[in-house]
Amino acid sequence: MKLTIVGCTGSMSGREAAASAYLLQAAGTDSNGLERTYSVILDFGPGAMGQSLKYVDPALLDGIIFSHLHADHCADIVGMQVYRRWHPQGALSQIPVLSPEDGMRRTRQIADDPVDETYQNEFEFISVKPGDRATLGPMRFEFFAAQHTIPALSIRVTGPSGINPGNDVVFTYSGDTDSCEGLIDAATGADLFLCEAAFEESRDTVRGVHLTGMRAGQVAHEAGAKELVLTHLQPWTNPEITRNDAAQNFAGMISLAAPGAVFEI
Repeated sequence: MKLTIVGCTGSMSGREAAASAYLLQAAGTDSNGLERTYSVILDFGPGAMGQSLKYVDPALLDGIIFSHLHADHCADIVGMQVYRRWHPQGALSQIPVLSPEDGMRRTRQIADDPVDETYQNEFEFISVKPGDRATLGPMRFEFFAAQHTIPALSIRVTGPSGINPGNDVVFTYSGDTDSCEGLIDAATGADLFLCEAAFEESRDTVRGVHLTGMRAGQVAHEAGAKELVLTHLQPWTNPEITRNDAAQNFAGMISLAAPGAVFEI
């Protein structure tokens, strides 16, 4: 699998980055026995539509998965819908959109569309909850309970390695969450753990919303993750403080998410 950071700013778009959006790709075989690359986007916040065009043709996108339905993680689905319906060379095919709660209703809210708008030609909305599983091409998705202010999921993906052909690897995306059992379960043994760390340890004391770098490092340590990538850093959050805090609890490699960064797994 290959992860490309489309957007990584927390709570809003930033000076140099779109809000949360992550492109996960893996090589697989289609129903006709032909090899191709499967592409799934995890979250699609403000600014993500335009930035995603750098990395994937929407006509080749196989699905979108939302960790939760806060606007900073899903607002640009409206841009994707318009792109798919009104493309000048013809409408693009329907793709699945997985989310906790009602993704169709949320899209209507963002777009201010009427209740009879179903987006049925562009999207197949599928509601998922902790314990559910889904398969898109060679990637197998498992959903775990996160701890946030609305229903939210952490996402564990098992798929073919882009580095060692023939081997499966595990990628975990925290979504928005504080420390919780579901997050540790999702990240257990992960080869790459993409983890939010919106809060700073000495600044943000509220619990049940986001992780700090220190708590992200502790989760990675407890889960036995191999590599940690910190993301969802708000424009006012100091990334180096966050990375240094994470390193107090996690001895493995720690990177900061940045637009266009690529991680082969």
